[in-house]
Amino acid sequence: MQKEPKVTLDLALEHGLTAEEFEKIKDYLGRVPTFTELGVYSVMWSEHCSYKNSIRVLKTLPNTGPQLLVGAGEENAGLVDIGDGLACAFKIESHNHPSAVEPYQGAATGVGGIHRDIFTMGARPIAALNSLRFGSLDTPRVRYLLEGVVHGIADYGNSFGVPTVAGDIFFDPAYEGNPLVNAMSVGVVKAGETASAIAPGPGNPVIIVGASTGRDGIHGATFASEEISEASEAKRPSVQVGDPFMEKLLLEATLEALKTGAIAGIQDMGAAGISCSSSEMSAKSRTGMRINLDLAPQRESGMTAYEMLLSESQERMLIVAHKGREQEILDVFEKWDVSAAIIGEVTDTGDVEYWMHEELKARIPADSLVLGGGAPVYERETARPAYLDVKHSFDFSTLPDETDYQSALLKLLSSPNIASKRWVFEQYDHMVRTNTVVGPGASDAGVVRIKGTRKALVVKTDCNGRYVHLNPRKGGQIAVAEAARNVVCSGAKPLAITNCLNFGNPYKPEVYWVFKEAVGGMGDACKTLNTPVTGGNVSFYNENPKGAVFPTPTIGMLGLIDNLSKQLMTPGYKEAGQLVCYLGAKRTGLGGSEYLSWNHGLTEGDAPAFDLAYEAKFQAFLLEIIRARLVQSAHDCSDGGLITTLAEKSIFSGMGAVIDITALQSYSGSSLRECLFSEAQSGAVVSVAKQHLTDLIKASENAGIACTRLGVTGGDDLNVDKLIGISVETLHRCYEEAIPSKMKTGAGAEI
Repeated sequence: MQKEPKVTLDLALEHGLTAEEFEKIKDYLGRVPTFTELGVYSVMWSEHCSYKNSIRVLKTLPNTGPQLLVGAGEENAGLVDIGDGLACAFKIESHNHPSAVEPYQGAATGVGGIHRDIFTMGARPIAALNSLRFGSLDTPRVRYLLEGVVHGIADYGNSFGVPTVAGDIFFDPAYEGNPLVNAMSVGVVKAGETASAIAPGPGNPVIIVGASTGRDGIHGATFASEEISEASEAKRPSVQVGDPFMEKLLLEATLEALKTGAIAGIQDMGAAGISCSSSEMSAKSRTGMRINLDLAPQRESGMTAYEMLLSESQERMLIVAHKGREQEILDVFEKWDVSAAIIGEVTDTGDVEYWMHEELKARIPADSLVLGGGAPVYERETARPAYLDVKHSFDFSTLPDETDYQSALLKLLSSPNIASKRWVFEQYDHMVRTNTVVGPGASDAGVVRIKGTRKALVVKTDCNGRYVHLNPRKGGQIAVAEAARNVVCSGAKPLAITNCLNFGNPYKPEVYWVFKEAVGGMGDACKTLNTPVTGGNVSFYNENPKGAVFPTPTIGMLGLIDNLSKQLMTPGYKEAGQLVCYLGAKRTGLGGSEYLSWNHGLTEGDAPAFDLAYEAKFQAFLLEIIRARLVQSAHDCSDGGLITTLAEKSIFSGMGAVIDITALQSYSGSSLRECLFSEAQSGAVVSVAKQHLTDLIKASENAGIACTRLGVTGGDDLNVDKLIGISVETLHRCYEEAIPSKMKTGAGAEI
């Protein structure tokens, strides 16, 4: 039997705790903690689990609404009423740090973990999304990371059998060395049949189900709460290892076991493993647990209590059964050939007790470990970054004149941020389960039918970190608004969001100021657009030796189509001879644009022009005309500006158009370059049958939204004034070949 080391302040500091936190632990326990107890506190009080540096800011977000069935943070995932006696459970989380050192397993286990959050609610996952950020594809290390992450997502998701229907991916040197890997899952459950992460009823047995416990993932939560450095490579043991086939069996067994009514509470074992699930379930019910770790199936011999409690081995869950009905649960898991073992019982002490080899290894008040209980809560120092004034004062008149707009467009289409992501999404199975109506790369958002109804869920992840870097408040607003706009362009009403907040070190005042401002902007937009926050994830310490990543508050937006046969909208032109119109705000400013970054190598200016009140009015109008079938296609103007929107509409449909932007330029009062490349928000390009133009113009006048005629669809070329005359085939080739050609420049190498 291994002898535990003596617990000292130095050992606590090595575990990522502060001196003040160590004193607080001693106050809670009335003594010096044991080594095992110190380990439990270190993971439960890590940023990843406790949200100690973010919870006060998160509480400012709007988190209520008639469509929400549970409050933010109350359960493993958000739950939204979608009618017909159904509810949608959805959530997004990060797996950034594991993916930085072991991209395949880091991404794979991120997918597995987020799906477990959904089916522990009693919901069956029906769709997956992801949001990825990497450095420059010119860097071999980045190609290695991209390859590993995409393969990890694909192999796990495809084997698990849930379609990946949408997502987004962005490349910028700011993410060099610290990629962002955010995974989202969406599930459906009958209202009233959801499960809760609780531990009621002293005497109720506690059951661990799923995979055996091993040494993988130990201190994974702590690892996710520190900056990436060269030493991070030595922390590969902190990266979990996933088994999608086990998770598939676990899914089916769990959903069947829930139907028996024998389960009183259930929680996924993600970050911090047994420590987290046992303490959070106990704290929520104001009960306790007595756990015998000897009874938990172990993958490796000689494991200590410390290792058992901190292990983040995947595909495990903790169940509290109604006393006397535990055999029903054990029988279901045996049927599915999934391990299930009774390892303890619920108590009324308020403490979580962990025993091993007939010795009490830890006794901790459950409430002292958790968010909202005894876990520390901080308000960090803030300071507005000095770089903002420098960026905002950039003189755009110093840009060289644009003399060849056709070449500029082709160069822009070759940007990995604009170009087709087919190389990525074709590795994902997006048609499994046959519910996918619109998959990745085909529209502004993913669309999944709800079988047995006329409804469909429309889902999207989005965030432009460059905007947030240049103007945190406005960038946070735009992240929500653009995700909602993409959902609206597909014909759906936005309902609610989940979020994954990726930022740098919160102990740096400039980083924390940006965090607070970005969250404030998100809150502004959610209130205005009536899309409350259902929950999500905070990921701090996304830094490398060169500095923090772009602040990236990724938004996962959920929308609903009531009648799929009448309301679905896609971006491509439908027929030749239809009119092309621009709807929305003026096209002004080049700040933060992909044109400025990719074509000129500059990240300067303010975030794009944006008026939140106008955006709300614009989205309501856009949804109204789509539902009235006044338009045949719709595609929002975002990355790359108007010219990219026009090019993509031709690429998606294989049909050209003749465009004259004179009227739009006059309306905008902008330069030609701004009109084409500005990423000003609240705009979309639609196509409309000639007989509906009068009705569209009337509707736009009533709504106070400008409608500007641009041209007509048809032919094999995209012609824009006398500036651009290029075949759709050439546009398509440039758009499709950009990322594959980068990946072929040399296989990604682990460097």
